[in-house]
Amino acid sequence: MSTATPFVAAAYAALLGFLAVALTVRVILGRVKTGIQAGDGGSAQLAQMIRAHANFSEQVPLALLLIVLAETAGTPIGLIHVLGSGLVLARLANAWGLSHSLGPTMPRQAGAGATALVVVAASCSIVYRLLAGH
Repeated sequence: MSTATPFVAAAYAALLGFLAVALTVRVILGRVKTGIQAGDGGSAQLAQMIRAHANFSEQVPLALLLIVLAETAGTPIGLIHVLGSGLVLARLANAWGLSHSLGPTMPRQAGAGATALVVVAASCSIVYRLLAGH
């Protein structure tokens, strides 16, 4: 196992941080526009903004933590790039889908599925590295 700083995962964390801020700002602007300070007040548009932000907040921390741990455990950097870029693209798709409808949309479903795939792949990589003693 490596004790090196996970610089590649850190770069993806930074990109995801920018997306998190963008989603937060959208909710703030939506609240200012509607005058609704708590909940969604029955506004479907504000509900979509809130849900996109909440879904990001629910899914990204675990996926990102697993990518960091996978890199630290010695997973090849190429795979870390695949996982990180996959997570960024998945979360962009999911946020876009949730921003256009609270119902099922192809981008939302693809983003959710890709996020789950990143979590499984990173988890498998960690387990493999632990069992192989790498």
